[in-house]
Amino acid sequence: MNVEFNLLDRQYEQYQEEYKEAAIRVLKSGWYILGNELKAFEEEYANWEGTKYCVGVNSGLDALILAIRALGIKKGDEVIVPANTYIASVMGITLNGATPVFIEPDEYYNIDVTKIESAITKNTKAILAVHLYGQIADMPKIVEIARENTLSVIEDCAQAHGAKLNGEKAGTFGDIGCFSFFPTKNLGAFGDAGAIITNDKSLEDKVRTLRNYGSKVKYYNEFVGMNSRLDEMQAALLRVKLKHLEGLLEERMQLAKKYLGNIKNDKIILPKVKEDMTSHVFHLFIIQTEQRNQLQDYLHENGIKTQIHYPIPPHLAECYSDLNHKEGDFPITEKGACQVLSLPLYNGMTQAEIEYVINTLNKY
Repeated sequence: MNVEFNLLDRQYEQYQEEYKEAAIRVLKSGWYILGNELKAFEEEYANWEGTKYCVGVNSGLDALILAIRALGIKKGDEVIVPANTYIASVMGITLNGATPVFIEPDEYYNIDVTKIESAITKNTKAILAVHLYGQIADMPKIVEIARENTLSVIEDCAQAHGAKLNGEKAGTFGDIGCFSFFPTKNLGAFGDAGAIITNDKSLEDKVRTLRNYGSKVKYYNEFVGMNSRLDEMQAALLRVKLKHLEGLLEERMQLAKKYLGNIKNDKIILPKVKEDMTSHVFHLFIIQTEQRNQLQDYLHENGIKTQIHYPIPPHLAECYSDLNHKEGDFPITEKGACQVLSLPLYNGMTQAEIEYVINTLNKY
């Protein structure tokens, strides 16, 4: 049997008539940028998240860049960020001229809150929490630390649409939440797309202006902004998927539970999940093993595709050599980068496929 790492067409096929109807509606409208579909999606997504405002942008990275810019963070400022995140989280900081201050992860792959306070300096302006792989970071503690030190809180929710902690959804704890709707995300578009959510009217206004060349009124530019607008087609297609998102998330949860309950191999470390299982929406199902390359080769030989998220930590990336970090600076992060492996998990994955992955792993 062959098992792909991800198959996006299976989810599309479930609702293809609705997607077709939405696409044709946009094409017939004759209005393709900043129109009614975007306005409707922003309202619907804000309602789904339980926030006052949503602003659609071009990508998850743009959401981070615009959120940090709207908070007034600039050159000379520092932002605390997990060391083991995807590099886009860090780029959102550095593309605004600010400096990332890296923190090691905890046992859940999220920022270790016990290490945050010692990293705060007079230049620290914000904490950027990343809900990596789909599980919410310890947001109550992060918000507490931030309030005690007059810091902003940004949530990178690119992998955590719908994840909850104490009944609150990812993106609603801090000052501003940033989302990616890249096609592989749990709420994925059919191209690049993103959004920010917030309850702060001034932040919403600032992001909405910045995404449109820094202009509220055409040709009158208040800021040096960007061209970062979620287009009408993506907004319409996202509206379709949003209607079905609760069911899609539950499907992922059941697949993940099957992995958690049935993978039995002492060479494989399964992900730790908080007691509140709704805290994790399993954008990725990550395992660890000391023999990562051998295990990946073994699975490939048996027709199972896997991926590595992420083999090079941001502090060791060539583009950040100017930060003067070296190998060994963040040993937990670096160990993880050498051991993590992502298993297939996607909407439409069959029971036969997931059982084949489990049985193959247990024979390793």
